[in-house]
Amino acid sequence: MNRRHFTRALGAVAAGAALPRALFATDASRHFAAAPPRVNGTRLNAALTALSEFGKNPQGGVTRLAYTAPDLAAREYTKARMKEAGLDVRVDGVGNIYGTRAGTNAAAKPIIFGSHVDSVPEGGNFDGPVGVFGAIEVAQTLREQNITTMHPLEVVVWQNEEGGTWGSHLITAERVTAAELATVSRGGLSIAAGIRALGADPANISAARRARGSAHAYVELHIEQGGTLDREKLDIGVVEGIVGLRQWEVTIEGFANHAGTTPMDGRRDAMLSASRFIEAVNRVVRAESGRQVGTVGRIQAFPGAPNVIPGRVVCTLELRDLDDAKIGRLYDAVRAEATKIGAQNETTFAYSPLVTHESARCDDRVRALISAAAKGQGFSTKSLPSGAGHDAQNLARICPMGMIFVPSVGGISHSPREFTRAADITNGANVLLDVVLRLDAATLA
Repeated sequence: MNRRHFTRALGAVAAGAALPRALFATDASRHFAAAPPRVNGTRLNAALTALSEFGKNPQGGVTRLAYTAPDLAAREYTKARMKEAGLDVRVDGVGNIYGTRAGTNAAAKPIIFGSHVDSVPEGGNFDGPVGVFGAIEVAQTLREQNITTMHPLEVVVWQNEEGGTWGSHLITAERVTAAELATVSRGGLSIAAGIRALGADPANISAARRARGSAHAYVELHIEQGGTLDREKLDIGVVEGIVGLRQWEVTIEGFANHAGTTPMDGRRDAMLSASRFIEAVNRVVRAESGRQVGTVGRIQAFPGAPNVIPGRVVCTLELRDLDDAKIGRLYDAVRAEATKIGAQNETTFAYSPLVTHESARCDDRVRALISAAAKGQGFSTKSLPSGAGHDAQNLARICPMGMIFVPSVGGISHSPREFTRAADITNGANVLLDVVLRLDAATLA
């Protein structure tokens, strides 16, 4: 037995003492005098395996794009599992699925927890579903243990997370524009048409909207999608926050000319400037300490013929960090470098914003509860940011928010090779269960 497993074993033995009854609702504490409740890991992981059949691809992952037939089938399976867990199931005005369980205090604000079941093209089986089925398993465990929380519970499946966290955005944004609803998703439908495909009506967005302060808290269990926990052999990530993200389309203008007759010193090569721009992005982002990242992920040269010097190149620039001000500084530094490159190569750079997502800090009180729950079960922990976007980012607009990470083997995600061990999924669900009970007893106002 290695040290990590030995520590887990000790934590399991001591778990009862590590979770004082004061953390739980008064009318629930009598249900676990000997030990705190634990999820059924076998059932949880079996449900994830069953879900992986919807949109299964030959590579071993799934292609379950929002609003497509595999997504709709996965949603129906998920609703059936919610009902089996004793949840009252409904679909809101934008297509999000809620499974609710009443609390003992009808006036108390709900605790919301969940994730999504849609995927990227040729994605994996764990990004999103771990949080959804972990939440369902928590609700089912509470039912089986006859534990009723004071706060109502809402297990949620957000629609079209991978296309831009649309389900959570639509219910938390102050305003939703016609242009947003006309956005075409990867599955081919506009957001408005997708809402209709989910059995909802975009005309009812206002009725589905959640006001600031309408929820007690939101917590999301998720795979890390990075390699930190796996590399350091740690059990649970306590998320500090979700990074901000800004994307631009960058157009580099030069002059298209004959590749055979134009001397090297007479060229205004937009592709040469683009290559130097890509190197500059890497250099600028790495020059400052921190966890910020910068990426040029798409590039296209025009006219695109092998015997023509590119006269125009269009590429993207993406910057991410937990500090929005740092993103701004990096952007300014990249633009300064691009100006120098343009002067050197007689080319010009123009920038058009594509996407802006502000960073979202996890609530310190929720983070403390996650840390206490994990350590109380003997798990090793690490505080770390989320480099990927999540629905939790939008929920932070209306209530205290926190996220629980479990390891991604090799740090691989958005790939059929994405994998999280069954034991780690069970551990994460048990931490989620504990956190829900701690939140039920906590005063966050």
